[in-house]
Amino acid sequence: MISRTERTLTYAILALFTVVSLTPVLGILATALGPQSSLSTGFTLPDDGLHWGNFADAWTRGHFGTYLRNSALVTLSVVAVATLLSVLAGYAFGVMRFPGSTVLFYLFVLGLALPQEALVVPLYFDLRHLELTDTYWGLILPQAAQSLAFGVFWMRTYFRGSARSVIEAARIDGANSWTTLWRVLVPMARPAISTLVVIVFMWTWNEFLMALVMVSDEAHRTVPLGLAFFQGQHSSETALLAAAAVLIALPVVIVYVALQRRFIAGMLGGAVKE
Repeated sequence: MISRTERTLTYAILALFTVVSLTPVLGILATALGPQSSLSTGFTLPDDGLHWGNFADAWTRGHFGTYLRNSALVTLSVVAVATLLSVLAGYAFGVMRFPGSTVLFYLFVLGLALPQEALVVPLYFDLRHLELTDTYWGLILPQAAQSLAFGVFWMRTYFRGSARSVIEAARIDGANSWTTLWRVLVPMARPAISTLVVIVFMWTWNEFLMALVMVSDEAHRTVPLGLAFFQGQHSSETALLAAAAVLIALPVVIVYVALQRRFIAGMLGGAVKE
């Protein structure tokens, strides 16, 4: 039984961390809604009202409509490919038994230990040889491959923890491996899959180095790369920079809020355990 003192202390600690977490967010919003001539508004709202036009100005001057469309195309493609392949490979490594499965799994996990900086240069020359630089494929394929290392590890861990009795019952009823995966395990794995979707979405949406190396033309820039160029052109206009940062972060916030419950459920729990 939790005492009143322990409960009060818990809420006080949570309130403190909430304030610490929200402080930079409120600062960015206050700056984005301030006058463009001001270098920093802090948390003080401007006397002449909120400057909502900063968002439209940043959107137009920074060409963020094109960058957001590029990021949406790349991110959704990477999430779809990485999630599908992670579910299939995770099921194979977690449920099925075949020769060499352990070695192959650790080869996938090895991708978590390799820094991106060590791979991006040789990867650039390979993709340039295949004429895939300055294309969407030059952004989608490497990031989907990078996301597989974590995705396979995550889904394999989930499927290995799934109730063996459920899988055995499905097989007794005559379900093959394909039916067991898509009709039984995938519906149970929605929290874990939602967590994987959110994590891969955030990673891909915020990816900067890969876009910087693989893309040189403006037509294929993603939002992190576009924001970097925008910052270089408007380094003294903090209100516009803050407005652009809010526009870029908004899709990630929307995705997280939409999948929040399943994300938390996937992080904390899963299917029925034996």
